[in-house]
Amino acid sequence: MIQALRQRWQAWWQARQAPADTHQTTQRNVYIVPTWAGLAFCGTLGVLLLASINEQLSLGYALTFALTGAGLASMHTTHANLRGLQMDLKAPEGVHAGDEYALELRLHNPGSDRFGIAVSAQLDSGVTEPAWIDVPALGHAVLKLRLPADRRGLRELPRLIVTTRFPLGFFRAWSYWRPAAKVWVYPRPEDGVAPFPTQAEAGSADAASTRRASSGTDFSGVRAYRRGDSMKQILWRKSALALDQGLPLWVRETEAPLAQDLWLDWRDTQGRDVEARLSRLAAWVLAAERLGQPYGLRLGSQEIAPSLGAAHRQACLEALAGFGS
Repeated sequence: MIQALRQRWQAWWQARQAPADTHQTTQRNVYIVPTWAGLAFCGTLGVLLLASINEQLSLGYALTFALTGAGLASMHTTHANLRGLQMDLKAPEGVHAGDEYALELRLHNPGSDRFGIAVSAQLDSGVTEPAWIDVPALGHAVLKLRLPADRRGLRELPRLIVTTRFPLGFFRAWSYWRPAAKVWVYPRPEDGVAPFPTQAEAGSADAASTRRASSGTDFSGVRAYRRGDSMKQILWRKSALALDQGLPLWVRETEAPLAQDLWLDWRDTQGRDVEARLSRLAAWVLAAERLGQPYGLRLGSQEIAPSLGAAHRQACLEALAGFGS
């Protein structure tokens, strides 16, 4: 019964608050309640008031009303400390399962100094430890909140809770923020990289893709000098004769040997469970990228052509992260 009511409450609350990567605290979305210290303070005021009434103490009345005014001023200050802040979120970069990702929040303050601003995230396991920051008057501040990445896939960011208890801690003001950005959680690479899968013979249908570099160490011939050629490539003996005859300099032409593209295939990881197979493929992707070996990925019906670079690596890891979802 309690769980059902909680789910209905969460559904109503999420429908009321649209996801966005910017958030502004206003009178409508900042909430405030007394803390345990605030409740104890109110109880103390009640005792002082009763004692003053019973004993007819003028100074007791004065002390009670002065403390009551201080409490009301504290409540107003706590609410104003949070109200009016403008926040935006930088989308986090992808991480591997089991690691942490960083949420970078930029807080803009159009008014006076703000102190003791805390940001935490509401996870399934509970609320995380808050990250604290002060925001200068008419300035901005950057806050980073580190969160765990438990499961692979394209994950929604958790709901953020922006709170403050400044100045006396008698009241707690807070505002909820639902980010629209998502984070890619890649499979965790296998510990200890296994040897790359055996490739099909060159010339077969599965290994027709090869590439040749523009320069290397293997001699392939000579050509006329072109502007920008290295002095080390000039054939000086042959060029000396050419200069006597009014001909251009001769340059050694070199090339790198043919290099076969590496295909990382889902079928090469048979005999393991799904997550272990994805972990091995992720480890192969990272290893091939470190070695500078052009690689492609075959994942079921999906195929990514061989290439290299950060964008290619990210495309392969995202394909692995979204497999089966």
